[in-house]
Amino acid sequence: MRALALIGVLPAVLAAQPAAEGGWRQQLEQTSRGYRALAEHVDPAVVQIVTTGYAPASDNTPSLLRARRGTGAGVFVDPSGYIVTNAHVVGEVRRVQVLVPRTGNGATLKPSGRLLPAKVVGSDRETDIAVLKVEGDKFPYLPFGDSSQLGPGQLVFAFGSPYGLDNSVTMGIISSVARQVRVEDPMVYIQTDAAINPGNSGGPLVDASGAIVGINTFIVSPSGGNDGVGFAAPSNIARNVYEQIREHGRVRRGQIGVMTETITPPLVEALGLPADSGVLISDVIPGGAAESAGLRINDIVTAVNGKPVESARDLGLDIYASAGRELALDILRGTDKHSITVAVLERSKDPDRILSLVTGDQNVIAQLGIVAVDLDERVTPLLPTPRKLSGVVVAGVIAQITPHEDGLHSGDIIYSVNGASVNGLAQLRDALAKIRHGQTIAAHIERSNRLQYLLISAE
Repeated sequence: MRALALIGVLPAVLAAQPAAEGGWRQQLEQTSRGYRALAEHVDPAVVQIVTTGYAPASDNTPSLLRARRGTGAGVFVDPSGYIVTNAHVVGEVRRVQVLVPRTGNGATLKPSGRLLPAKVVGSDRETDIAVLKVEGDKFPYLPFGDSSQLGPGQLVFAFGSPYGLDNSVTMGIISSVARQVRVEDPMVYIQTDAAINPGNSGGPLVDASGAIVGINTFIVSPSGGNDGVGFAAPSNIARNVYEQIREHGRVRRGQIGVMTETITPPLVEALGLPADSGVLISDVIPGGAAESAGLRINDIVTAVNGKPVESARDLGLDIYASAGRELALDILRGTDKHSITVAVLERSKDPDRILSLVTGDQNVIAQLGIVAVDLDERVTPLLPTPRKLSGVVVAGVIAQITPHEDGLHSGDIIYSVNGASVNGLAQLRDALAKIRHGQTIAAHIERSNRLQYLLISAE
């Protein structure tokens, strides 16, 4: 009887099998169509970037530059032609061109696209974000997503031009949402196993809706290829840098004049703290914004603008991104609760800020082996108080050109050359044009608040 029953059921099972196969095939085809639709939506906004110019010789000496040619990727974030990419893609003192893909012809092998000249609006080495601008309008673009809403396991897609192959896409998941590569570095990254290879740098990491959740930045790989450990700058940081560069031409970073510690169980036990979470203020710098606002050593910061603070890094990032604004801090002082508003001042001397003012080949002074900018109101806040109000500031030294280590240094101010006054780059070029090959150049410079003559052999 049991055997007969099974035989009776078997035809029904066999009849249902094709329907089941059709179901999973339909699901896979639907998923595949979704991936393809996403790629077709994102692709037109992703560009290949071709550069010639100079880049820092190493992380330890960012003002020492070397000649470089390279490619990378970027993404339109505004229809008027603004592109976000990595700062290391464009380097310093550069000629930048953008390969904009052609769309709408339906061909499998599309034409290579339009190669357009691009202007570097500004770059920020600390976050490795740069903003470019090409002339035109109605460019396809992608919106920024909210990277604070990402979570491990979330599906993401990396777009770019690996090894110069334009408009490639890979798929993966978010591995971590706040990976700190160096403990002392305030920058945090999204970690993903979506394949990121050389040339993907600067391309967008997008979510399933096609919004930018990160800018592909670097990989960790012993082999140099993709090992499933890629990192992207979070979209919230990239958007903040983009908006600041568009508004100010640079990134303004905040400080209030405090040293802080993340509250941990050992710290609570040792100091008898009244809270087991938050941030402990261990020092208040005399004369700083925090002291003026009334903050004290041993105050505990529990929230910023109503948002709970869990670590010193969280508080540091809030301050870091708030230059020129005010922050409302919830404070626990002993058992008393206070609300203190503190003004966030712009950090006065950021590394590489002078280099960020370089806009192109017009800043190269080949005879002296330097990259330089005019001494003006943009530069003076970045230097010790200069002796004069006009001159030329050395932003970087070109490694292949500069003949001697005892030559010009980054931060030097040139006031005259062989007795001819130098009020800016134009006057410096005019003065150098009158000097014969092999003649000694006597540059009157300011270095570390001291005036001196520097002798340089004209090449």
